[in-house]
Amino acid sequence: MDNKTQLFEPLFEKIENYAKTSFELYKLKTINKSVDIVSNSVSRIIAITLFSIFIVTANIGVSLWLGDLLGKSYYGFFCVAGFYGVIGTFVYFVLHKPIKKCVSNSIITQLLN
Repeated sequence: MDNKTQLFEPLFEKIENYAKTSFELYKLKTINKSVDIVSNSVSRIIAITLFSIFIVTANIGVSLWLGDLLGKSYYGFFCVAGFYGVIGTFVYFVLHKPIKKCVSNSIITQLLN
């Protein structure tokens, strides 16, 4: 009986080492994927924030310019707001599903690669 335990003891040690190594590898892959997703998200958030500041500033300028052309400054703001209302309606009713599909595929690709 003692002879059989001596045969299985190295096997159990190898299984234990394999399990520990597999768990460590899984943990490192998870950390790597999390860091990749967070870093992509942070860089995109920074880019979107800067682009949004540019768009807001440009919209204010265009609104004031249109208002100057139309005679009252608030007319320009109404024109720009109407433009964004039309664009928003178009995006919501026409492009909602393709945008949703594209974002979903991007998230799944990031998680699986």
